[in-house]
Amino acid sequence: MPIFRSEEMVLCQFFLQSEASYACVSELGELGLVQFKDLNPNVNAFQRKFVNEVRRCEEMERKLRYTEKEIRKEKLKLHDQGENPRAPAPKEMVDLEAKFEKIESELREVNTNNEALKKNFQELSELKEVMTKTQMFFMAHGEDLHSIVDDAHRAMGQEDTGIVTATQGSVQLGFVAGVIPREKVPGFERLLWFACRGNVFLRHESIYQALEDPVSGDPVYKDVFIIFFQGEQLKNKVKKICEGFKASLYPCPETPQERDEMLRGVNTRLEDLKTVLSQTADHRHRVLVGAQKEIRTWIIKLEKIKAIYHTLNMFNFDVSQNSLIAECWCPSSALNEVRTALKNGELLSGSTVPSIVQMMQTKKKPPTFFQTNKFTKGFQAIVDAYGVASYTEVNPALYTIITFPFLFAIMFGDAGHGIIMFAFGLFMILNEKKFTRQRSDNEIWNTFLGGRYIITLMGLFSIYTGMIYNDIFSKSANIFGSAWRMGDYNETTTLSEYEEYTLDPIYFFRNGTPYPFGIDPMWQPAKNKIAFLNSLKMKLAVIVGISQMLFGICLSLFNHLHFRKYLSIFVEFIPEVIFLGCLFMYLVGLIFYKWVTFDASESQCAPALLIQYINMFMFSSKLPNSTASSGALVPCSQVTFYPNQQTLQYVFVICAVLSAPVLLLVKPLVLRSRHNRKMLLSGRAPGVKSTEALIPNEVTAEQVNPAFQKDEEDGNVKADGNTVSRSVNSEDEEVPHNGPTSIFLVEEEEDDFEFGEVFIHQAIHTIEFCLGCISHTASYLRLWALSLAHAQLSEVLWQMVFSLSLKMDIAYIGGIAVFALWFAWANLTIAVLLLMEGLSAFLHTLRLHWVEFQSKFYEGDGVNFAPFTFKELLKMDSLEDLK
Repeated sequence: MPIFRSEEMVLCQFFLQSEASYACVSELGELGLVQFKDLNPNVNAFQRKFVNEVRRCEEMERKLRYTEKEIRKEKLKLHDQGENPRAPAPKEMVDLEAKFEKIESELREVNTNNEALKKNFQELSELKEVMTKTQMFFMAHGEDLHSIVDDAHRAMGQEDTGIVTATQGSVQLGFVAGVIPREKVPGFERLLWFACRGNVFLRHESIYQALEDPVSGDPVYKDVFIIFFQGEQLKNKVKKICEGFKASLYPCPETPQERDEMLRGVNTRLEDLKTVLSQTADHRHRVLVGAQKEIRTWIIKLEKIKAIYHTLNMFNFDVSQNSLIAECWCPSSALNEVRTALKNGELLSGSTVPSIVQMMQTKKKPPTFFQTNKFTKGFQAIVDAYGVASYTEVNPALYTIITFPFLFAIMFGDAGHGIIMFAFGLFMILNEKKFTRQRSDNEIWNTFLGGRYIITLMGLFSIYTGMIYNDIFSKSANIFGSAWRMGDYNETTTLSEYEEYTLDPIYFFRNGTPYPFGIDPMWQPAKNKIAFLNSLKMKLAVIVGISQMLFGICLSLFNHLHFRKYLSIFVEFIPEVIFLGCLFMYLVGLIFYKWVTFDASESQCAPALLIQYINMFMFSSKLPNSTASSGALVPCSQVTFYPNQQTLQYVFVICAVLSAPVLLLVKPLVLRSRHNRKMLLSGRAPGVKSTEALIPNEVTAEQVNPAFQKDEEDGNVKADGNTVSRSVNSEDEEVPHNGPTSIFLVEEEEDDFEFGEVFIHQAIHTIEFCLGCISHTASYLRLWALSLAHAQLSEVLWQMVFSLSLKMDIAYIGGIAVFALWFAWANLTIAVLLLMEGLSAFLHTLRLHWVEFQSKFYEGDGVNFAPFTFKELLKMDSLEDLK
């Protein structure tokens, strides 16, 4: 069963002809069931065979990235039509390069011209604003510069401004005009004042319409300024200050006629530029729309080419045979598909020499590969987040499909909340194709969408446990009729008459048949409801927790049998079952015995399980009618309650205590004995290999079998003419044959045994298991705690929010109040109970599976199977996803 254990993997060696290698690798990429090994780990990336092709791909990738950036700048979308083009042939790379080069050069030329035109348009727009503002300024103050100076003199209120006025004689005044970014105006004005000692006159006015930056296209806000000064020295200072603040100066005629004529010329040129810019933008848009239709196909083709050449760089090149040698892992069930893909590659390339596929034997652990679908993928991801399963190890994901939503539902048991969660998950499942195509950037939504099947099952199981708890939005449903009767209770009596009551089965339980399914609804308003649910849910948590731990230990038996670790069955599995069964499964048995044996009439003598359990470990169980040290009779709830209880408990405790030394000592000692016997039989120290005669007249292997010889040059061994050659990287052993691959998973102690390390490892395992049984049992009590917390919080929300509206008796306004309080209650239910409490229960369930359950049998030290596939390329929205 593939989901129970990982797929059986084989290590293959391919011999591909050079002319067919590209097409063969392309077909394998479309298949997506082969993980290649790098046979050149010590070769620099720039010294590999196909480095030039990879560089060409990166250059084309750069050009496509530029084109894609321009498309997005134009606010055009890259539509995913589900296209999956085949990887183009190597000779088609030249056509693609020419096409990408043409598009890039055309776009760059258009952008350069457009940028120059926009810069020219901006300058003319600024000149127009300068002309307009200057003309308005001179119209307001007159054309006489001296009167402007007099106005400035009066405005500043200073007798000595340093500017010679018209009454002191004729002076020659000059002025410059231009534009400056608005944020630089205050600093510009201060520096002019201090640098020129107040001998300049500055006026500025804002340009209300934002200008467009020709490079970035961002809006830029500027001010028009005009500066009056006297003399060439001040003129040079003003120009240097303007240059330092990156202010643009524009020529401004002194006479109004010249200014009007220049303004008309500027307007004419602006209209012409608008026409040219519009035509340029249309041409650029047409180029980008044409590229938009093809760019996704181009991206997929380019990335497939690049991935193929990256993979080919992992192969070894055999110059003598003009072939490439590759090694890869693939599932044994997919060997026929792999061979078919190689044949298709040969046909596409036109090669007449067939590719050779041969199996290899190896001592290295293969990668772990599970065949998952959209339903099991989420549960497998939960397990892999803790650790990837070791090769052919029992996979917990199969059982997580049921146990994960069930444990979640125990903590989240409310049928109303479960219905909402189930509906949300079902909605995502029904629309999964639509949502998957949309490819949202919202990480939270993508998380929900990826776990839609988990959410649906969690909601479904929450409905079940909510019905067991008889809890629907903190209310109960009386479907089958209650088995309790209170006083003069009849079918027409309302519970409001008995809001405060304590259920006692001796007086109120009239019907011998309990409620058919779940908890009786009469417990909902009872005063002792919490005490009853406390006891019930705590015992259920203990039963579920211990059962799941025992199930985890039983799964370890399948691992021991599969890996042929028969010693571990007797010295690990059996002691662990004895330890857990004698101490904790016995507690589960006591719970069921108490439920079955004692009824309401014997409730005073019902055993106190906690005290009974403590007495069991202290060997101080009390027999009926026994007295305490004070002389008083021991309460009947603390004495033994079934025959031979004291003897049986002694046996259980002794067996559990004796299983710990067996778990700790036997396995290291047996492994040490095996190792010593192996060394004695070999007659030599570990790691020593003798190749020469050690005694006179020693018979060697060559003398016994003349066909046996060793090649001294390459280290290959030849026997009967059959060669057993080494792998290319000299780490694996390869045997040419047509049968299935044999993978030898050799334990470390067989090659290099260290008793100290083995003993320490076993001691850690023993301590972790024995203490873990106690701590993990206590950890499962979170099922009880969170279930009670969720129920109480739901009840508080109902009583403190929504139930207030049901008690209102206000005409007209009552409907509005009911809706308002319902709206508040619904939002709090979704935000607090579904999202926050749901996330809390999810995290606690995650911990119970990772720590309490999987630690009993799961190693999780495998490596995930990472096949060479093109499927991930189809999920790309942009080349930016590769960064």
